[in-house]
Amino acid sequence: MSDSTPDIPLDDKLALLSGATFWETHSVPSAGIRPLFLADGPYGLRHQSGQHDNLAIFASDPATCFPPGVAVGSSWDPELAARVGTAVGREAVAQGVDVVLGPGVNIKRTPLCGRNFEYYSEDPLISGVLGAAYTTALQAEGPSVSVKHFAANNQETNRQTISSDVDERTLREIYLPAFERVVREARPGSVMASYNKINGVHAWANPWLLTQVLRDEWGFNGVVVSDWSSVTDPVAAVQAGLDLAMPAEPEHIEQLRAAAESGALSMDAVDAAVTLLTALAARPRPERVEIDVDVHHALAQDVAEGCPVLLRNEHAVLPLPKGVDVAVIGLLATEPRFQGGGSANVNATKIDEPLAELRTLLEREGSTVTYAAGYSLIGSPDAESLADEAVTVARRADVAVVFAGLGEEQESEGFDRNTLDLPADQIRLIRRVAASAARTVVVLSHGGVVSLEGWHDDVDAILDAFVLGQGGGRAIARILSGAVNPSGRLAETIPLRLEDHPSWVNFPGEQGHVRYGEGVLVGYRYFSSSGTPVRYPFGYGLSYSSFDSSLESVEVTGSDSASVTVSVRNTGERAGAHVVQVYVSTNAGDVRRPTRELRAFEKITLDPGESREVRFELDRRSFAYWDVERADWSVKEGEYRVQLADDASSVRAEAAIELEGDKSASAVTLDSAIATWLDHPSIGEETNQTLGFASVEVPAEQMAQVRSMTMRQFVRISGLPVPLEALQLLADRTH
Repeated sequence: MSDSTPDIPLDDKLALLSGATFWETHSVPSAGIRPLFLADGPYGLRHQSGQHDNLAIFASDPATCFPPGVAVGSSWDPELAARVGTAVGREAVAQGVDVVLGPGVNIKRTPLCGRNFEYYSEDPLISGVLGAAYTTALQAEGPSVSVKHFAANNQETNRQTISSDVDERTLREIYLPAFERVVREARPGSVMASYNKINGVHAWANPWLLTQVLRDEWGFNGVVVSDWSSVTDPVAAVQAGLDLAMPAEPEHIEQLRAAAESGALSMDAVDAAVTLLTALAARPRPERVEIDVDVHHALAQDVAEGCPVLLRNEHAVLPLPKGVDVAVIGLLATEPRFQGGGSANVNATKIDEPLAELRTLLEREGSTVTYAAGYSLIGSPDAESLADEAVTVARRADVAVVFAGLGEEQESEGFDRNTLDLPADQIRLIRRVAASAARTVVVLSHGGVVSLEGWHDDVDAILDAFVLGQGGGRAIARILSGAVNPSGRLAETIPLRLEDHPSWVNFPGEQGHVRYGEGVLVGYRYFSSSGTPVRYPFGYGLSYSSFDSSLESVEVTGSDSASVTVSVRNTGERAGAHVVQVYVSTNAGDVRRPTRELRAFEKITLDPGESREVRFELDRRSFAYWDVERADWSVKEGEYRVQLADDASSVRAEAAIELEGDKSASAVTLDSAIATWLDHPSIGEETNQTLGFASVEVPAEQMAQVRSMTMRQFVRISGLPVPLEALQLLADRTH
């Protein structure tokens, strides 16, 4: 690369490659390069105009706290993700922020990850679609996003030093596609390299990740920024494709200068980074606007209504009937947990209290609402008396609504959980209330999956509300009262036991390494493939209405594509939203495929009796797997079953189609397995003839052994007069 920045002195170029302050980049006024201001996101700004830090210890400026990723992920609604992106973008403009650090699209490999509240799903399609919608909408307001954390950053334990040891097929199919979709479709201004190593190489110093995959393959032309204080070798980072190491690291400039003067640092790499940083800084900064905090609070409430998942509703206890006596139990009803802890923590402009919102809605309909705290989130010597009071209050009511969940002491950025269980005192309280109350509803507030075991069957209804942002209290009240029909669907499996989860045996790793031993069988892909029972499957969620859907048609549209038409009808008495889920199942190819994989979805709202057709175009990637031998995506010839499902465990209908797949086949040599020769579409039958297998009957157990040999091994040990020249001619035809 030629020097595209000739008028910038070397020292200024090198300074641009690291921060000037904790949140600000360097400027070069003589070259017209202004500083960039960065701030944490993604579900609300954590912009610090005062004292700075990366752990939310010091105060940040007030901002709207929208529903975090765990909630928006459960909405399965890209429109909601986009509305959050638009609003955060406007608040970034109002606060003079150029780059918002988010969205977070990391996969929920383990339910124990302390930062799962910030991520969307265990599935890369949901994560990618929602992340792209958020990115497009936010950047339309002027600022840029920095999609994070790239890549295979799926735990908090030892996150700065851990090596995520993961094979390339698993990376390509599970941990990279969400980033790829955001990069290709939404063109983010920045990508944040994660702290962790990938197969022994830090993400921020990984040329395969940052240059080969991100830039050369996906066409990314933005700035790659480090996670804060991660870079320990600035020379290796720049050479690998990192453009900006944050925050201010004065010693980095000295190290880069010494490397540049010695020739150890490529000036092409420096100039490439400076060019990209200059381009980002050259984007026009929109004129600051005033934010109506009440309007954005109403938006936060509205978005929150589309996220909670109704898991259980025995005896149709929900929505709460008019005129009933309701006992609200649980400290989380008055001190709501509405966001996660750590760097994403937002200084909310206002907070809706669930108890107050319930009283407002229910009492106007003739209900009475009483309250008891029931427990303390930080432990209390009066725990027994708190529980006794709650049981007494519950016994006198028609319905008890118990708010339970986790505080930041149990889950946050910076550490992982060691259990899925709710606090023991909350479990005891739920069971005691359920034994005393006529009907019991549990509302859950948490960032990562919690176990429902030990109390699930004792209660009548469970509303999983996750952490819903500052408007969550009103959203919960409106769902419980029936003003809103719940429409969320699980974006992550709820297992019966932690030990059932595919990540359990290899989490959190040992001696600096965590092995992704489950491969592509992450989350529901494992549970559906292994037949392991779960409490609630991925994609599950109830409604106050009912829906009937049918698979109208599946049409092959090419050698590796198909079109799917689904019809959905609201058969209930309420308007509601339904999530159409389309999966693909196949055994085609030379690799182990999950039993089914989500390949398309759409959330639609229907009035009672209304019907609608939804059409999906399944492209090549919907049927492909990453072929490590070809180092490319492959679609193999064979049968593919397109499945319409209510969730990952409940297939409603399916249709089998035959795809031609890729015409090209792998080249063979004498050192290829005989199975590869015999199964080759071009030379398979001739190989069978040449080896003489067509004229004799080989027992199945012997053929299995033969197929595993290389051709060279077979020729040497078979004792048969195999014509090597003929075999070589066959092999030559495959190249």
